[in-house]
Amino acid sequence: MALFLTLTFEAAYNIGMRRVYLDSNATTPILPQVFAAMRPYYFEEFGNASSIHHHGQHARAAVERARESVARLLGCRAAEVVFTSGGTEGDNLAVFGLAHAGDHVITSQIEHHAVLNACKRLEQRGSEVTYLPVDGRGLIDPDELKRALRPNTKLISVMMANNETGVLQPVEEIGRIAAEADVYFHTDAVQAAGKVPIDVKKIGCDLLSISSHKFHGPQGTGALYVRRGTLIDPLFYGGNHERQRRAGTENLPGISGLGCAAEMALAGLSDGSVDRIRTMRDRLESALLSEIDAAGVNSGRAPRVPNTSNIYFDHIEGEAMVIALDLKGLAVSTGAACSSGAIEPSHVLTAMGLTPERARASIRFSLGKHNTEEDIEFALSVIPATITRLRELSPTYTSA
Repeated sequence: MALFLTLTFEAAYNIGMRRVYLDSNATTPILPQVFAAMRPYYFEEFGNASSIHHHGQHARAAVERARESVARLLGCRAAEVVFTSGGTEGDNLAVFGLAHAGDHVITSQIEHHAVLNACKRLEQRGSEVTYLPVDGRGLIDPDELKRALRPNTKLISVMMANNETGVLQPVEEIGRIAAEADVYFHTDAVQAAGKVPIDVKKIGCDLLSISSHKFHGPQGTGALYVRRGTLIDPLFYGGNHERQRRAGTENLPGISGLGCAAEMALAGLSDGSVDRIRTMRDRLESALLSEIDAAGVNSGRAPRVPNTSNIYFDHIEGEAMVIALDLKGLAVSTGAACSSGAIEPSHVLTAMGLTPERARASIRFSLGKHNTEEDIEFALSVIPATITRLRELSPTYTSA
């Protein structure tokens, strides 16, 4: 309680201080162009896309333009895009839309809880689920995936990019395995969209989920790619929206924002934006590791998205570091925002073989298009001193 009061007291003096946000895997700020694309649909163009009058026709046209934009980002047909409320709904629609009692599902131990908890629910309903392990880099073994296949395997769900480490799974190889076995393949690409190219044909997936707010679009909007000919059971029952795959009036402003964000994300893959973010991420990593002892990059030897770095700093508590850095104006995280406040260490890091102590001492830095080189220098000016202060309070740390 004393520590809490002290931190709260200090925070009262931090109003107006410089703030740098390095937690883009949790959410990203909406870009001005995206907000400009959304604004008319709150006021002048507010129609229901299912209405046949003038206002409804304009709304329908906006929805279909956004659908085409998302299709270009994913390399699919517009008719294969189903709008959702975000990654969690997309993952759930993919899992529950295909798997039923008696079916076997294969996933990994490091999936987002939107998939893991959905699979736990499947087990309660009579499905069988295999949770594939990962190696020390955070990668699954495709050969182990092959060995896990059964005659009743219905679905493979393995994420494209991990939300905590940024590790990219070999989704194209998984797609080939799934096709050879005639098994549906879903990949959670929430943390991949806008960071690496996505082509559903190359991946060979049947379903792929994305979330707008992870690449500078609005919160509460996402999309699920559903390959043509793939029949899924809806989660919601009502009207015939989204070709009977997702009932409910379309979120017109959100969908318009998602479409704009998708266009900007696609452009960013070739205009140098992603390369700029990778350069800043690498600068942050190398400088921290050169200045701070007993530290290292989790999954540093694995292929990763360019914006994410997960670093352990032994002899600290990650939650304490997040709070201490926030008081200095720097926003980072210990992992998934959906699990903030969890007592248990990261399921992703422990699955990779990290001890609970090291997992709890790990911090995720994730960059976005809004970040600048000055932001990185600011981070580097406050992190080492914060680590030193926290370690001085640790009974397990002895300086060299």
